[in-house]
Amino acid sequence: MSKSSLNRRQFFSSAAAASAAVALNTGASPAHAAKADSHKPVLMKLGDQTAPTTAEHLQYLARYSIKNICGYPQIADKDRIYGTVDELKQMVDLAAKSGISVDMTTPPFLASVSIDRDKHGAIMLGKSPERDQEIESLQTMIKNCAAAGIPAIKYNLVIVGDLRIARTPGRGDTTYATWKFSEAKPPTQFTRAGDVTADESWERITYFLDRVIPVANEYKIRMALHPDDPGMPPQGYMGDRRVLGTVDGLKKFISIKESPYHGLNFCQGTVSEMLADPGKEIFDVIRYFGSRDKIFNVHFRNIRGHRDDFVETYPDEGDIDFVKAIQVYKEVGYKYMLMPDHVPVAATDKNGLQSFAYCYGYIRALLQSAAELS
Repeated sequence: MSKSSLNRRQFFSSAAAASAAVALNTGASPAHAAKADSHKPVLMKLGDQTAPTTAEHLQYLARYSIKNICGYPQIADKDRIYGTVDELKQMVDLAAKSGISVDMTTPPFLASVSIDRDKHGAIMLGKSPERDQEIESLQTMIKNCAAAGIPAIKYNLVIVGDLRIARTPGRGDTTYATWKFSEAKPPTQFTRAGDVTADESWERITYFLDRVIPVANEYKIRMALHPDDPGMPPQGYMGDRRVLGTVDGLKKFISIKESPYHGLNFCQGTVSEMLADPGKEIFDVIRYFGSRDKIFNVHFRNIRGHRDDFVETYPDEGDIDFVKAIQVYKEVGYKYMLMPDHVPVAATDKNGLQSFAYCYGYIRALLQSAAELS
């Protein structure tokens, strides 16, 4: 039976296998574990992070039953790198008119772009006093989100940004983003950050967390970091060791500051790209971070391949069994958004809105199937 068949038999089979694994780890009988797992409620929500957060786009999202999003405020001053309370509230109110809740937002910096293109890269450059000014802007954004009723912020801490080398022909007339480390041709030896050691990266990350997470604690705003995409061999790439591009690196990251508001924007695709055998390994990674309540958002996307060599696919044709993945998120009590990301594109669908619509329906069906076992 193919992975794309979303019928009860396959879902129940995957659920039974997951329950058997729980039984082996806990000493309970498989039947007892399956019964206990079947009564867990589905707390996850279908989400989205496509932009812009305008009335027209919100209606597009509402058309596909999206009720929870990561939204993007309209910031009046292009030089200001945080949203004001009024700007954030305007976004929340606009979304509410379409029956949509803004569950997360992001500042207009700390994005997944190369530090060579980023006007506000002082945090990962380790450059003071500029990094202190950037951190202060993020602290203000945290306070303003609390006032506007937005409970979470997603962000990146990167040097070289997201990397791909080509697009590979996919299903129909679509193409898939592709990465092969062996064929990568860096444009320069280093970024403007130079040759950054792992210790230097960790110092800069810790400096940031020491100043941001206490404010997140005070205002009860979840801070969700996106991992480096993709991970790299130990020697790194363009002088970046990509310390947030391994599972061990992410484990170290969440341990730096103990806080219920310090966690991950868990990109399942990016984490799969870190693994030698993602089809087998990803579920225990979900369990590790999910059981510790460190997953604050999920980019629910699939890949075909493995570390250093992969393409990004539709959810039903990659190496990760999404039926099983949903069951594992349910098992750990994950309660925030599952959203598509990095969808295939076609010449007639350049913004990927048709592909996103396909993914919305696919994820919604998975969630409904999982709820039948509750």
